Amino acid sequence: MTFVPANPYPWPYDGDLRPENTTLIVIDMQTDFCGKGGYIDLQGYDLENSRACIAPIQKLLAKFRQGGYHVIHTREGHRPDLSDLPANKRWRSRRRPDGSSGLTGIGDPGPCGRVLVRGEPGWDIIPELAPLPGEPIIDKPGKGSFCATDLDLILRQRGIHNIVLTGITTDVCVHTTMREANDRGYECLLVGDCCAATDAGNHDAALKMITMQSGVFGAHSTSRALLEALS
Repeated sequence: MTFVPANPYPWPYDGDLRPENTTLIVIDMQTDFCGKGGYIDLQGYDLENSRACIAPIQKLLAKFRQGGYHVIHTREGHRPDLSDLPANKRWRSRRRPDGSSGLTGIGDPGPCGRVLVRGEPGWDIIPELAPLPGEPIIDKPGKGSFCATDLDLILRQRGIHNIVLTGITTDVCVHTTMREANDRGYECLLVGDCCAATDAGNHDAALKMITMQSGVFGAHSTSRALLEALS
């Protein structure tokens, strides 16, 4: 049996941590979310916040690949004709913090192509965390990785029970995916330093939420603790 020191309980709950039943999911590490000229940059957020998790994820990726664990990547983005983009989502993406409009929003032209549109440079995963051949990429139109995708089918076909979550942002796409996975019966671990948010307070709050009710969505830990457990 193998357990990872985690909060609020040693993870996974049953100690059944094996390459065959465990996957690392790297969520939305795209230029639009952590690259110069991408969506987050155009929104005026500090890119250092969202880029802080790149190096820790690289170390975790190397360990999972070396150990023969499953690795899955996700990308948020919309069809070129925007037929899967809700009108309210596009409207909100163009709003400034003061409530006025004028920002470059989803589907609009930007320095990295049309924002969050599939096939555009900004939509793709950053080179530092590029998927290897054979690693599935889940293209999703929303925050959660299960909504309108075949992720659940892929996980069940591979016999995966444990999900290690990394990526951006902690409070939105990562947390939504964790909640979706929890409701489907998967045992989830969010790796805190391998996730990031545009706001540090939101990141901390997202971690605290996980610990409520003795682990309402699973548990969270650090890459150091996970790497030591895998070793």
